[in-house]
Amino acid sequence: MSFLLKRDSPLRLPLFRVYLPCYNTDVGSKYFFDRKVRFMKYQVLMIDDDPVIADTTAEYFNMFDIATASVNGYEEAVAFLQEHSADLLLLDINLGDRSGFELCKRIRRDYDMPIFFISARSSDDDVLTALNIGGDDYIRKPYTMSILLAKVKAALRRIENNAGKAQEPEKQETILPIRKGVSLDTGIRKIKKDDELIGLKVMEYKLLLYLLENRGRVISKDELLKNVWEEEYIGEGTLAVHVRHLREKLEADPADPKLIQTVWGVGYVMIPESEGT
Repeated sequence: MSFLLKRDSPLRLPLFRVYLPCYNTDVGSKYFFDRKVRFMKYQVLMIDDDPVIADTTAEYFNMFDIATASVNGYEEAVAFLQEHSADLLLLDINLGDRSGFELCKRIRRDYDMPIFFISARSSDDDVLTALNIGGDDYIRKPYTMSILLAKVKAALRRIENNAGKAQEPEKQETILPIRKGVSLDTGIRKIKKDDELIGLKVMEYKLLLYLLENRGRVISKDELLKNVWEEEYIGEGTLAVHVRHLREKLEADPADPKLIQTVWGVGYVMIPESEGT
């Protein structure tokens, strides 16, 4: 099934208003529950001030066994996350008299799940703001349900894979030199900069590791999106923001990068250590 969801769309699927599928965290089985039950584990939370869009998207995902709930405002979302959990958020920018940007910053204080912004606003400034404050992707309305579902499934697979790796026996510490006084500790997935430890988000770590493993070689944007994000639906804007964040953590002067350089029209290259010092 594939269709474009618009606010004035004549399509109306039955809405989940009282009962939603979820996963019992004790036994891992899926069942229906009353909203009054405390703490349920969801895969996706849809946050949109339009109940039709929110509930229809949630129902579509539930049809494909992606346990999804929906709320329609800032305070509802905050209250939901205090009582339940979600692996991934779909977040509209316009939330009545509150802003999705404001909600994203609030959520980022306590949670690190992926946040996909979904909005009819299409300016580059909105996209960059969303990515800079903690968003992981930006999807413009009207969106195709099947494409949105594919993006969400790919992100959930990465979450599951990373959770599995976290449960594996701890690997021996490996230090990868980046430049004088700066290295990547793959054992703890952090940058060591002189006596300082600098944390990395999951995708920042994967991107930096891939650049280091291919040091000195120009890597196309398509290759990075395919091999780091492992999907074709992430845009170049997301890649550019992650590169900028790495430069801020690695470079002496992020505005004049010496380590991660842009090859215009192609992609990026991590300069060899002797040249990047």
